[in-house]
Amino acid sequence: MTEKEFFKVTTLGTVLELTRTFPCVSEEVLPIDQCVGRILSQDIVSKINLPGFTRATMDGYAVQARSTFGASESMPALFTIVGAVEMGQVPTVSVKDGEAVRIATGGMLPNGADSVVMVEHTQAIDEYTLEVFKSVAPLQHVIEIGEDIRKGEKILSKGSRIRPQEMGVLAALGQARIPVFRQPVIAIISSGDEVVPIGEAPSLSQVRDVNAYTLTGLVRASGGIPVYLGIAKDNFEELNGLCRRALAEADMVLISGGSSVGSRDFTVEVVQALPDAEILVHGVSISPGKPTILARSEQKAIWGLPGQVASAMVVFHVMVRPMLERIGGVSEDRLAGAQEVAAVLSRNLASVQGREDYVRVKLVHQGNQVYAEPILGKSGLIHTMVKADGLIRIDMNSEGLEKGTPVKVLLF
Repeated sequence: MTEKEFFKVTTLGTVLELTRTFPCVSEEVLPIDQCVGRILSQDIVSKINLPGFTRATMDGYAVQARSTFGASESMPALFTIVGAVEMGQVPTVSVKDGEAVRIATGGMLPNGADSVVMVEHTQAIDEYTLEVFKSVAPLQHVIEIGEDIRKGEKILSKGSRIRPQEMGVLAALGQARIPVFRQPVIAIISSGDEVVPIGEAPSLSQVRDVNAYTLTGLVRASGGIPVYLGIAKDNFEELNGLCRRALAEADMVLISGGSSVGSRDFTVEVVQALPDAEILVHGVSISPGKPTILARSEQKAIWGLPGQVASAMVVFHVMVRPMLERIGGVSEDRLAGAQEVAAVLSRNLASVQGREDYVRVKLVHQGNQVYAEPILGKSGLIHTMVKADGLIRIDMNSEGLEKGTPVKVLLF
């Protein structure tokens, strides 16, 4: 591949469309207590009404609402106390006009009652006589059968992430085992003669393997399982061997370094030698991150990420993370805009037409306004990522953005 061919870059939109052609991972069924953060692989449809009985939402007395109409502090309504509802028990008494039954929050409403008077609005004269100082409306302070969830109702959708509140719903429905997508396994390979393990002191021409750890953290934060396979020197056989191992063990492969133009970069040649391999993208019209590779082998994605740490992280946030979540089963509607916040640009920003610029920004709160303050610096400077809260995008047809422009910040 010539240098001219390399710089025939692909637009970001096309790259994202290509990522949609890769299949999702397989499914598994897990105990409910292991499912927080996981992605549902099937819709959840309720087989029951919730609640299954009409229940009180306040401590007080179950009554017929019409018996309380007109009740006030100066002229309370009188009721006959005919019993009490025991928690967890079906009431053995019923309620007629002018009668009341003691009930606690969560108790089953007895037959004949349609509301609950809060205990604060009552006064027991004796064991059998009750004064009510405030009227209630029908169904006040009660939850009806199926008011929370109806039998046959779709409660949770395939592709949604299970949070603690979803675990609560599933528990309420009695669903102890949950169908979820398997967490994607992501193989991480670092490449380059200049890269050394972080435990070694680099020479003047070497760098520590920072990308292995930033990518490991990004994969884990995106719901994947990172598997670090080590450093491949600029040697065809060594990188090829790690790539073949990665394809055997993982659902996606990330190779940092070796994606730019250079006589010692073997990523493209190595990928082309893999089974059923196809280079889909070699160069993307974004900055930073132009020398990015996307390939396919055995229906698995192989990403060649820039060696510069900030570039690699930007490419991950903009392209790899959405794909990782997508093959992990996250539905399309839950990807779009889920990690964005609105802000106002704090200064003018220049750009170059023909590429999408992703600028690192810090969020600054001033009064009721949130400002996006650009963190400027070269793609090899990791401190710019530490200081930044996210990225803003400058369109490829724009020459820049003016101070005060509303922007969306893609959060890290």
